[in-house]
Amino acid sequence: MTVIKEILFDCDNTLVLSEKLAFEACAELSNEILEKQGISDRYTGPSLLKDFVGQNFRGMMVSLTKKYNFTLSDEEFDSYVNRELGKVIETLEKKAEPCEGVIEELEKLKASGEYGLAVVSSSALSRVKASIEKVRIDHYFPRDHIYSAASSLPKPTSKPDPAVYFYACEQIGVKPEECVAVEDSKSGATAAKNAGIPLIGYVGPYDEDEKEHMRKVLKDECGAIVVMEHWSEFQDCLKKVKEAVA
Repeated sequence: MTVIKEILFDCDNTLVLSEKLAFEACAELSNEILEKQGISDRYTGPSLLKDFVGQNFRGMMVSLTKKYNFTLSDEEFDSYVNRELGKVIETLEKKAEPCEGVIEELEKLKASGEYGLAVVSSSALSRVKASIEKVRIDHYFPRDHIYSAASSLPKPTSKPDPAVYFYACEQIGVKPEECVAVEDSKSGATAAKNAGIPLIGYVGPYDEDEKEHMRKVLKDECGAIVVMEHWSEFQDCLKKVKEAVA
């Protein structure tokens, strides 16, 4: 019988409504990259979000280089990553809000003492901490249980690479099957799936016309055991996951 010991939360648009703010902040840099390459296409925050949701900026730049067939040196990559991070953190510290209902559920989980709680994100550690501190949920997570694919690993990566999930499980001291992941994006959900972690999908932040599509993506393509639209559904969803893996 599998016992669930740890809940692993994605951060962006799962705990904190940050993706739109972040993508608005980095669209300018993406367009600068394209302009320097002589490429006429341009992105807005929403169009960038649509194409690259769930990826960190480094992963996004890798995708851009593949899409438009150009290269960037390591020095250029690092320079753009640092500039983007500064822009995004400044924006999040001013405007970030929690996902609706998440604080109440985190409070219930902490009060129960039944599970460990951790954040597992693609975003840089400084951005994740800025987000959860701004919305005042940082105290629900031990400081050493906040993991970043961009910052925590020996080699930076991004979801859908499952490396950050494997790393988090190793550091916490749990097996992947003893965890539950909560993810809103295809890339994040794919990372959890490839790590062998039971998954709860979350579609709350999506526009109404996108929710049904993402529900199918998370369930049919990414193997989510259950998909929730609001955090008030979390306890029921967690119960269904526990029943499915028992």
